Formats: sequence, structure tokens, C-alpha cells
Amino acid sequence: MRSVVLLSGGLDSATCLAIAKADGTEPYALTVLYGQRHAVEIEASKKVANSLGAIEHKFVSVELSAIGGSALTADIDVPKDRDESQMTDIPVTYVPARNTVMLSLALGYAEVIGAEAIYAGVNALDYSGYPDCRPEYIAAFQAVAKLATKAGVEGKPIEIRTPLIMLTKAQIIEKGLSLGVDYGITHSCYDPVDGRACGHCDSCLIRLKAFESLGLTDPVLG
Repeated sequence: MRSVVLLSGGLDSATCLAIAKADGTEPYALTVLYGQRHAVEIEASKKVANSLGAIEHKFVSVELSAIGGSALTADIDVPKDRDESQMTDIPVTYVPARNTVMLSLALGYAEVIGAEAIYAGVNALDYSGYPDCRPEYIAAFQAVAKLATKAGVEGKPIEIRTPLIMLTKAQIIEKGLSLGVDYGITHSCYDPVDGRACGHCDSCLIRLKAFESLGLTDPVLG
């Protein structure tokens, strides 16, 4: 059985790739170049795909930077040093339509290679309030996958798998470590400096706290 794994090079997607292999699928990694300001995560995705044995690693470009509206694609400051009480509203790091575009590309890729599942590392607990990381969004996209594809019409819809969606970041790390994920080669930072994680954005802070809660040092930020 083949699967497509959306691979950003971050902690969550790396764990998803490891889970896809553990589930007995042959994982095909897909990294989307969406016009993100920093290419560090793209290089990280190459290392992760190689380390975890992706069958193929495909790159597709979609310039969401042409639309803008996000601190990850436009010249907008990334929030720093926020505590959890401030991470409740949808932040400026939200990229409009990003997960919809990525899942759509993964759906097309899955049809072409005959994959039966798509793995996406979305998370509805330890995240920054993104609307396209919620279970109800994934359920809606699963309906799209059933209705809008040849596979779905023929009664074999491609399954959207989100194994991390209801896990805490600490639980995700524990799962990944048990599957041999090297988090030292991942990249989660929203605003790296000279290729290094800043340690102050929401993503870095959530990641740091999770490692610390496990009595571990983040190999990237420690």
C-alpha cells in the first residue's frame, strides 16, 4: 500500500512520515514550496525524507506569496515571546488556504501513484489557532476527496490520515522518538536567523516546552 506524506521538514510532519512507515505503507513524500520566506525548512525536509526512507520525495511550487497575508509569506513581523494565553486567536503566521492547497496537491499526487492514503501532520491541541488544523476541516476535506476524484467515484476514496491531530506536542515527540525520528534534523521555526531557529516564535516555544515536559533537551534549540 502506498501513501503520500505531506512533509514540511518540521517536527510534526517528520513524525507523520515515521508513522506512515510504521503503518506498513510505502511513503511518498511531498513538499510544497508555497513562497515561504525561509528555505531552511525545505532543506530540513530533504534530510528527513532521506533519514526516514521515503520512496520518493517530490517538490511542487505554488506561489502563495503572490497572495500574501501571512508573516510566513510576506514582510510581516512574526510574533515573539508570547505565552499560551496569547496563542488563542488566529495569528499572522496563518497562511490563507495553505492546507487546502497542500492537501489538494497531495490528493492529485496520490491518484497518480495509486496511493490509498494521505498523511498530514495537522494538530488541534498544541498549535497556534489555525482553522485548517481542526478535525471538522479534515472531515470536510475527506468528503472532497470522496467526491472529486476518480478513486472516490469508483468507491475507493483516498483516506486522509491525521494521526497527530489530538495529541499534545509532548505525545507527538514521544511517538516519534519511539519510531526513531531524529528531531535534530527537523526545523519548526517561523523566523530563523542565519538558518538557526530563533527560540522565540510560537512554534519554537511550543516545541521547547514539549521537550522540557519530557525531561529532554530540544536537539535544535537546546
